[in-house]
Formats: sequence, C-alpha cells, structure tokens
Amino acid sequence: MRTDPIILGTAFGYLALLFVVAAWGDRRAEQGRSLIGSPTVYALSIAVYCTAWTFYGSVGRAAEHGPSFLLIYLGPTLAMLLAPSVIRKMVRIAARQRITSIADFISARYGKNTTLGALVALMALISITPYIALQLKAITVSHAVLINYPHTADTTLIDERFWMDKSLWIALVLAVFIILFGTRHLDASERHEGMVAAIALESLVKLVAFMAVGIFVVFVMFEGPAALFAEVAATPALMNSMSLDSVPGGATGWVGMLALAFLAFLTLPRQFQVLVVENVDEQHLTRASWLFPLYMLLINLFVIPIALAGLLLGVSAGDPDSFVLTLPLSAGLEGLPLLVFIGGLSAATGMVIVETIALSTMVSNQLVMPLLLRSKRLHLSTKGELAGWLLGIRRIAIVLILLLGYLYHALIGDSYSLVTIGLVSFAGAAQFAPALLIGLYWRGATRQGATLGLIAGFLVWCYTLLLPGFAQSGWLSTTLLTEGPWGIAWLMPYGLFGLENWDIYSHSLLWSMLANIGLLVGVSLFTRPSPLEQTQAALFTEAMHPNLQTTSLWRGQTTQGALKELLIRYLGVQTTQRVFRHSGSKHTFVPDETAPPELITRSEQALAGALGSASARVLINSVVRGEALDIEAILSILDTTSQTIEYNRRLEQKSQELAQIGEELRSANERLRELDRLKDEFVAMVSHELRTPLTSIRAFAEILRDSGQLPDEKRKHFLGVIVHESQRLSRLIEEILDLARLESGRLTLNPKPLDLAALARHSINAIAHLHEEHGIALEVTIEVDPAMVIGDHDRLEQVIINLLDNAGKFADRQQPKVRLALYRHRRHFRLSVEDNGPGIGIEERERVFEKFHQIQQDGDIPQGRPKGSGLGLPISRGIIAHLGGRLWVEDAKHLGGACLTLELPAAPDDNSGKDSHLVKDNGSA
Repeated sequence: MRTDPIILGTAFGYLALLFVVAAWGDRRAEQGRSLIGSPTVYALSIAVYCTAWTFYGSVGRAAEHGPSFLLIYLGPTLAMLLAPSVIRKMVRIAARQRITSIADFISARYGKNTTLGALVALMALISITPYIALQLKAITVSHAVLINYPHTADTTLIDERFWMDKSLWIALVLAVFIILFGTRHLDASERHEGMVAAIALESLVKLVAFMAVGIFVVFVMFEGPAALFAEVAATPALMNSMSLDSVPGGATGWVGMLALAFLAFLTLPRQFQVLVVENVDEQHLTRASWLFPLYMLLINLFVIPIALAGLLLGVSAGDPDSFVLTLPLSAGLEGLPLLVFIGGLSAATGMVIVETIALSTMVSNQLVMPLLLRSKRLHLSTKGELAGWLLGIRRIAIVLILLLGYLYHALIGDSYSLVTIGLVSFAGAAQFAPALLIGLYWRGATRQGATLGLIAGFLVWCYTLLLPGFAQSGWLSTTLLTEGPWGIAWLMPYGLFGLENWDIYSHSLLWSMLANIGLLVGVSLFTRPSPLEQTQAALFTEAMHPNLQTTSLWRGQTTQGALKELLIRYLGVQTTQRVFRHSGSKHTFVPDETAPPELITRSEQALAGALGSASARVLINSVVRGEALDIEAILSILDTTSQTIEYNRRLEQKSQELAQIGEELRSANERLRELDRLKDEFVAMVSHELRTPLTSIRAFAEILRDSGQLPDEKRKHFLGVIVHESQRLSRLIEEILDLARLESGRLTLNPKPLDLAALARHSINAIAHLHEEHGIALEVTIEVDPAMVIGDHDRLEQVIINLLDNAGKFADRQQPKVRLALYRHRRHFRLSVEDNGPGIGIEERERVFEKFHQIQQDGDIPQGRPKGSGLGLPISRGIIAHLGGRLWVEDAKHLGGACLTLELPAAPDDNSGKDSHLVKDNGSA
C-alpha cells in the first residue's frame, strides 16, 4: 500500500483541503461571518509554534538529551502567563498603528525609521531561512522513510535531478497557496481569515496524528505505560538518558534554553503574525493564555514514551527524529504511518505558510518599498496601479523566500538535525527581543541604541551559530571550530573568550544578548531621540492608557484633495473611499478644504497597513505641512487624563472605604441591639429567678410569723422550704458574682493535684437524688482511675455538676438518659457528659458559651424561656480555661444528643519536671 502515488496523492489531496478551508474562511469573512472571531481558533492558530521540529524533532531531542526538549515549550508557557500584560500591549499598539510585521513594529517604535525596519527585515530573512529549510527537510525525510522503510532512506539531493525532489514541489504548491490566500489585499494589516482558518485546522490534524501514534506505541505495542517503563527500568542506560544530567550544559543549559524559547516565542516573525497582526480581539488572549499551554502539554504528552520505545526497539538507530514514523511502520501498519506523515506535513506547511507571509510583507514594505519611494517615476503614477505593483512584489518575494529555504535545505540542511536548525533560528530571532521589549517599557531607548544593539547581537549570532553550520557542511574549514580563526583559541565560535563546556545555544545567547542589550542601553543613555522618536516612545510605553485610543496625533495641514490623490495613487479608489467614509469627519468631501487631523491620522494608518509605518510616514510628510503632535503634547494629554483617572480612583477608593465602614457600623449596631435584647432578657430572667425564691421565703416566713399554732411537722417543712430557697438564692447570686470575677480577671483558684475520677464520682453522688426524682437514667464509664490533674476541687466539682445538671434538663422528656465518661487522650484527660435530647446545632455550639445566649427548646416553660440562668456554661468554660484546659460541644457518640467535653492536662509525674510549670501557671490564675 505504501506506494509513492498513494502517498503523494494523499499529501496533495490534503493540501487541496487546505485550499478549500481557506477559500471557505475568506468567503465567510466577506459575508460578515468571521471564522477567526473565536478565541479557540485564535489559540489554535498560535499552535503554529509547533512545527515539524515539534512533530519529529522533539522525539529526537528526547532520545539524545532527555527532558531538555521540554524547555522549548516551557518558555512559551511562561510567555503566555504574561499575555495579559505584555502581548495585550503589543496587540493594542499594532491595532492602533496598523502594524504589519515585527520589523514594522520595531521601526515604528523608534521613530518609524526606514533603515531600522530594513535591518530587522534583513535579519529576519537570514535567521528564518534555515527554519523554512527545516520544514522542507522534514517533509523530504518523512516521505523517504515512508517509502523505503525498513531500508535506509537516501534523502541527498542530486543536482541533475532537483526537479524530482518532492520538497521542491511542496514549496511551489505552498507558494501558490500563500499567493492566493496571503496576498489577496494590499493591506497587510488586514486579517488573512482563510489562512488563519487553515492553520487552525492544521493544528488539530497534527495534534490528532501525534497523539494517535503515542497511544498506539504505549497501549498497543507495550500494553500500557507500566509495561513500557518496566522494560526501560531494566535498561540502566535508558534510565540515565532521561535524567536531568543529560541536558546539554547542565543547569546553565537549562536556564539558557528556557530564556531562548521565551524570547523566540515573542519575536519569531510567524508568532508575531498570529499573536499580534492576526488578532481580531485582544480579549481572545484570556482563553489563549491557558488553551495554548494545554495544547502544548497534549502534543508533548507522548514524546518521552515514543523516544524510549524507539530506543528500546532500535527501529531507527541512526535517526531518532523519525521514531514517530518508524515505530508504527515496524509494527506492519499502513494507515497510521500515513496519518503521521500528514500530521508532519501539517506541522511543516503551517509554519511555512505563516512565516512566508510575514517575511514577504517585511521584504516588500521594509526593503523594496523604501527604494521605490525614491523613484520619481513611481510618484508620477496614478489611478492606483501602484497597488498592483506592490502586490506583485509581495508575490515574487513569496516565491523567492521559499526557493531560498529550499536551497538552504539542499546545500546545508543535512549537516544539522531538525532541532539544531530550529534552535539556530530561535537564537537569531531572539535578537529582536531587546529592541522590542525594552522599547515597550523604557521611553529612553533610542534608534541609535536599538540599531547598534541589533547589529552587534546579530553579528555575534552569525559567528557563534550560523558560520559553524557552513563549516560542518564543508563550505568552510573545520579548523574554525576546533582551533579558532588564525589559530586563536579564545575566538573559537563554540568557546568564545574561553567560555567552553556550555551548550552552543546558551553560549551564543549569552554573548549576543550582552552585546545587544549593552549597546542598546549604553548608546541610548548618551544619544538624544528625535521629536518623532519621543512621540512614538510615549505612544508605545503608554499604550495601555485609555485616552490614547481617541487622540489624534497630527496638527499639520493639507487639503482633502491632496490627501485623497495620495491615497488613490498607492491604495486605489475603493480603499481611499473607505478611508474617507470611516475617518470620523462629519463634513462632505471638499478638495480645497483643510483635512481634519482625524482624516490625516486614518490616512497614515491606511498607508501603514499597506506599505509599512516608515513608508507611510514618508508619504504623509510629502503632502502634510507641519508635524505630528510632539512629545510635550502627548505627555500633556496623558498627564491630564492620568490625573483625572487618579482622582477618580481615589474617590472610588474612599467610597469603598466609607461603604465598608458603614457596613461595619451597621453590623456593630445590630450586634449592640442583640446584646441589648439579651441583656434585657437576662435582667428579666435574673429578676424573675431572684423574685421566685424571695417570694417563697417571704410567704413561708409570714405564715410562720402569723400562725403560732402550726404543728411541728408543718413548721419544719416550711422552714425547710425557706432554707432550700435561700440556698437557691445564694447560688444564683454566687453565679452572678463568679461571672463578674471572670470578666474582671479576679477569679481566684487553688490549683493542686487531685484525682478527677474520684471528683467525678463525688459530683455524681451530689446530683444523683435530683436525677432520680426526674427519672433520669445515668450511665457512668470511667476508663482511667486515678486520673491525676492540677485543679481546684470546688470549682471543678461545680463544673461537673453543672454539666450533669444541663444534660438532665435537655435530655429526652419520655426516657431521659445521661452518660458520663472519663478517659485519657494523649497527655490529657477528657470528661464528657452526653444526653439523648435533640442535640445542639453546629451554629449554636459556640454561642452556648455566651453569657447572654440561651438555647430555646420546644416546650420550655414559661413562654419558651430556657431552664436555669444561662450562666453555668460561660462560667464553666472560664474556670476550665483558667486551669489550662478546654470545654466544647460536639455530637454525642453513644446517646445521639449533645455532648459537652472538658479536657485537662495530666498532672506531671514525680520524675517529669518538664510539666511542673502547670502547677505554677495554674496557681497564678
């Protein structure tokens, strides 16, 4: 089944499907039903980051260097975590200034300088060409493996038969695709909706293909991850290959690779294209910030298992990059290898499409257009035919870029692995990072500093990474790598200034960034920016300022007729009419009337979207007399609005503080009302409780006084009632006094060692007759005897009796039961008293210890009033706390009602001096 016609037919059929999807996406856009308006499609388009390098090369790098491949994806994950601040700012700037590429972005930041834009474009073309060659190499190698397996695939290009090279034809087909769907409009800042839709589809295809082969390898070839890793564990060499020690350069290499991936993700032209230029809504970054890292996690989930399986089975000993293909081929499958080939094709073509669009835009706008603007003949052209010329230039650039990538692949590509070629381009693109990121936040960065920094960093990159590739390919002498130029060892490209034993990418990144950032900062400190640079610096650094969106940046003058003639010459009639229609001007077109600033600004933006910001600036200056707003005007606008915003922010903050204070006051007032109500109830209850025994005492005393003929039995009974009520009155008064002492800290205790078990029995005997009168069944369980604690005998007895009394009052009315248990818990003794009543709800368990809070129980008499004074539990908790213990409420484990538990520390043994402080501490209570 694996015949060349079937494979090629499937590949070109898949490319035809991309044509259909792209055409459908463009048609939907023309109908106003955009496909790329979805944040999910946006996140999938960002996955163009995962190229053939990811699809094939990650497995190869894992096989050779263990987990180091993860760094290539941790860097972008870190960048996406910063998306709400860094990338959102870039998106907003690009939307306002109609930025078309990263070269245009950097040029616009530093005064819309044409030289700087051309430099960035040239650097991007040189550094990204190897990356395009990487994709073509991946297509060639995967096709050869698919055709020739199990025999060795010969992918060497034969000069006499270059027209038979499949990668050449793939490049030409992609050129047709990009021309059709990437250059339909002159305005490069407009969204390529069909292209983005096709890229999103390719992201899904490569993910499905890679996960399919991963699932097959792990769950079919090895019957699960456990079986696979069991075989790996039996091979110590494989185990060691997956350790952190296998990362090139060790800890330095780890940090260097992470930094390289982070910077490259933000500066690769294709990533800038999908992240910034193709973004239709900056809110899409919110979903993309987690969906894109999730995508990378999924596509790398099976990298290590596939690498280990390939090493175990030895399916492709000389080329671990092809494990993804050779593993299913070794199992005799036909369909899965073809799916893998299509997945790799998706990964490669997606990158080539977006990268070529970005590079062709830079070549036409930053390299070719500035040269054409110097031609007098060009300025004499009318009726918009220049738009056709510029589109033609962009299309020619697409073909030349793809052919350049093909030539690099044919001449040098075999010298490097997929990952190596990719990392070389990463380090080249990372040179844009200082000018871009520093320029976003430091207003003092100048054009001279950015230009010199870029040149220095790029030259160091060329010397430390690009030239060694030519040496390894035989185009230069290998002594350059082993001995250095002219035999100077400290100038060796891989060991510059004696810095050896580093991995080559971290080594190159260190020296290039030192040169780049050093010159950017150093030169900027000693050079003065032009007025336009200062204006652009303010617009970039203050891009998140809300007032900038509606600020017109021009105060020069020109007529509407001159402006319209300029736009027609370069953009055509239709685009010019659209600019005038949406310029915001409320006046009709009058050729001799002065153009409003808003129209000038929009005209420059329209030209910038087609020609780049630098060329647009030159053209606008050719018809506008005057200058854009200077730095003082921009800063005045920003400062005025900033003061207003700060004033509003402070007012809002004060309002929130006042609202919070008001809420706290309302809460405190409600609490005071509750306390006042509880106080009134307490006073009423205490008055009632005091009045009841006093009334009884007075009534019986009057009977004894007025009835001299009472029998002795009656007299004794009346005297007993008087004594009993007097005792009751004394107890109530004592409780009130105890509460006052607790709150004032004047409660005196006499702590000394005592047996809690004996005290519990004594308390039970004291209250037993009351329980018998009410028919309460009492169960006693004492697990430790003696239970020595440090405590006050009378106060502890008061607490235990109170707990037993409360349990009896709230036990079940029909069959009341109470259970007392004493047991040891670690270095403490616990005494619990349970009842079989309705229990105490969780929300009430702390409130029962409030002095003014009493539990209401159905059936309480009179009028729902609880039994007793309600002071027993607050006093009991205070006593236990003074003795170094705790008292709390929980669910009863045996009887089903409430359980009150007190806990006291065990008394120290004679031989244990470490707990003797308890006696002293408790004695001072």
